[in-house]
Amino acid sequence: MASSPKSPPDWFVLHTKIRAEKKLANQLCNDGIEAYCPTQTVVRQWSDRKKKVEVPLLPSMILVNISEQDRQKVFRRTNALRYMHWLGKPAIVTSEEVESLRSAIEDSKFESHGLEQLKPGEKLDMTSLGFKQIQGTVKFVNDQECWIVLEKFGYIVKFKRN
Repeated sequence: MASSPKSPPDWFVLHTKIRAEKKLANQLCNDGIEAYCPTQTVVRQWSDRKKKVEVPLLPSMILVNISEQDRQKVFRRTNALRYMHWLGKPAIVTSEEVESLRSAIEDSKFESHGLEQLKPGEKLDMTSLGFKQIQGTVKFVNDQECWIVLEKFGYIVKFKRN
């Protein structure tokens, strides 16, 4: 009897303690669990200097590629709080969406589009911002920033003009 091909595990959105995203992702990877903490480099101003720092794109969240039966293993780490839910079910992100997010970050396409073209309430397929197969809705726009609701993540991403 031939066994059916096993489908790859889903990516789940895991809520973390504040400012523990990168640390938790590294810990889970060391535990053999595939975790992804998308980051972006921003310039932070202190009173005496400016410095480039890497900050999470999704504050207090990471993506975890894990099977349904192994989902509880992440809670062995104290920085893991709970899985995010969307419409009463665990928030699931497809592998294609994760790869699109990785590509967009690597290509730095966040900064290359004018904010003045976007209007609140406008539905976006996010292709014009470097994503593929991710739906978003413009929540807020002004001259300096734009907030986009990513329905699959159940979260708002803020894009700022440099």
